[in-house]
Amino acid sequence: MALKINLPETKIVLLNLLICVVVFYTVYYVVLSICFTAFRLEMFDGLAPFDFKTIPSWTNPNYLVLLISLEITYFICGLLFVLIVEEWVWDYAITITAIHIIVTSSVMSELPLMLHWWMALGCGLILMMCEGQILAYYLFKDNFIYPVLDDF
Repeated sequence: MALKINLPETKIVLLNLLICVVVFYTVYYVVLSICFTAFRLEMFDGLAPFDFKTIPSWTNPNYLVLLISLEITYFICGLLFVLIVEEWVWDYAITITAIHIIVTSSVMSELPLMLHWWMALGCGLILMMCEGQILAYYLFKDNFIYPVLDDF
């Protein structure tokens, strides 16, 4: 059985993925800069979205900025991805998170092993998928694609 790939559909998916990556990191840096300003931190680190080595503490403003900006980014991107990919938010959310893990590992030169980072990332991913899918359902419920389960 040969693998059939429709090239125009593949280009659309890759273009949507590129747009989602750009939107994700643009929102991340905007939210991060707002959080840095709100917490009145001295130095803005351009590698902050990839920093998983900050010691977790509720009294550490650097950690709070990283955590809050990550969760707000996932929340906002969940809403924005609906406008880009319509009902496939869950798929793009997982893909963007996988890309973020790969980029983070590349930038920091090691695989993140900090449990708090994985928990924050997982919570953000679940938030993005759930709110994005709910919004997509309400915006596109007239032409929402439902899976055919007759073959199972």
